[in-house]
Amino acid sequence: MKQKSLSVIFATAVLSGSMLAGCSSSSNPTNEAKTSGSGAAGSNESAKNVKLDVIETGNNLPSPDKDFIKQEIDKAIHSDLNLTVYASGDDYKNQLNVRLASGNFPDLFQVPDRAALKQFVQQGLLLDLTPYMDKLQPVKDFIGADSLKKTTMDGKVYAIPKAPNIPYNTYWIRKDWLDKLGLQQPATTDELLNVVKAFTEQDPDGNGKKDTLGLTGSKLAAFAPVFGAYGVGDPNTFYVKNGKVINSLYDPAMKDALAFIKKLVDTGAVDPELMANTGLQHQEKAIKGQAGIIWIDWPNMSKDQFVEQIKKVNPNANWIQLAPPKGPGGQYDGPIDIGGTSGIYAIPKALEKNKDKLQKVIDLLNYVSGKDGSMLVQFGIKGKHYNQEGDKIVPTELMGKEAGFTWLYQFTGRPEMSYLQTKFAPQSKYIEFANNQPRIKTLNGFLTNPEGYNPADASRFIEEELVKFVYGKSPLTGYDNFLKTLESSMNFKIYVDSATKQLQDLGYGK
Repeated sequence: MKQKSLSVIFATAVLSGSMLAGCSSSSNPTNEAKTSGSGAAGSNESAKNVKLDVIETGNNLPSPDKDFIKQEIDKAIHSDLNLTVYASGDDYKNQLNVRLASGNFPDLFQVPDRAALKQFVQQGLLLDLTPYMDKLQPVKDFIGADSLKKTTMDGKVYAIPKAPNIPYNTYWIRKDWLDKLGLQQPATTDELLNVVKAFTEQDPDGNGKKDTLGLTGSKLAAFAPVFGAYGVGDPNTFYVKNGKVINSLYDPAMKDALAFIKKLVDTGAVDPELMANTGLQHQEKAIKGQAGIIWIDWPNMSKDQFVEQIKKVNPNANWIQLAPPKGPGGQYDGPIDIGGTSGIYAIPKALEKNKDKLQKVIDLLNYVSGKDGSMLVQFGIKGKHYNQEGDKIVPTELMGKEAGFTWLYQFTGRPEMSYLQTKFAPQSKYIEFANNQPRIKTLNGFLTNPEGYNPADASRFIEEELVKFVYGKSPLTGYDNFLKTLESSMNFKIYVDSATKQLQDLGYGK
């Protein structure tokens, strides 16, 4: 295969810290060498600190003299860790391009996505980690063995994905509007339809004007629980159904889900700007009291600054989370992509010639995956940034002031549930609610696209055509023709066949 310019492999920039990730902090490493297995203990036998060069996207990294995470890691594993972060994804890809092309490899680096991972593997740039899995046992235990499927190609593991995330989104509903109209929380799709209509037609805010919307959100994702009620994943997602891998567009129930969504839209109670909403425009409408149901993540409705904004507009506004409605296909909230990850880290193949440095990178990954190291990169230094009362982590004032950058060192991720409940204790019940909803497990994160398939073009076409169906611009009787056009003009059949084989090779479906 011809070697392509590295500059073309970056279709998307790696996510730097998310709003939540940027709040991370950490713990203390003193005993990690004894608890991490084949990692820190072995290297602590040597008094010589091994230099490690790590690059990734991110921001707000302090200078080395003020970087207490670096200092604690160096102490624990006898390293001299040099972490470089790039706030701009473009800057990062350019720097990584230059370094990989010149052979000036970092010792550990962030990979943008599976497409980039595949390209790097084809170019022979990455170390096959499969023979090192025994040495990386603490990492494997921390992220879960199944997580390694996310970075497996042709049966070999080429990178370490971060530990799994948890879902954040649910429907939120104005309970005070329900009470005003004498309605119960909608538990079925039909009840949802009735409430959406009532919120528009029956003046729930009592101002005598017809100026309220039943439902808002951002694009078709606003109907994720409706798709779930028909047992269908969001458009163009893969999952296992009846023992077989299926793409949601080929799920017979997809047309039924679209027909019900059209019913919702036909009421006139769905935000007419739904498909145009970008960023947090839908959140703004909810906060201003313009909509009664919204599909959104818990931070953007329950964090203190948003609660204050809601109360400022209307002190009586009472937003609560809503369980997904039951429908003909069951009861599922928005899907969760079990193949997704918030970060991928790879080791260059060139490092296999430097055994000491390679072992030190393994030590680093094991350390941040072990008990003390993970606590460090989550919460900071024990006794300074947090205290521990039994199993409970109690943040000190200094955690918020000094430990806002520690997420940069979470190379293998974090235990998301316990981390969030510590960092966002007032929102704990909302975190639990979102995490506890039933969800269809989609598999798209495991996939790499075959040659000849353009995902951006296909996604745009799929959205445009589905919008026509739900807004009555095209009859649903034309759905099969839509699929035929998708296959013939977008190489979609090649994509589906490739995806099915990839997932079957990973053990999903028959």
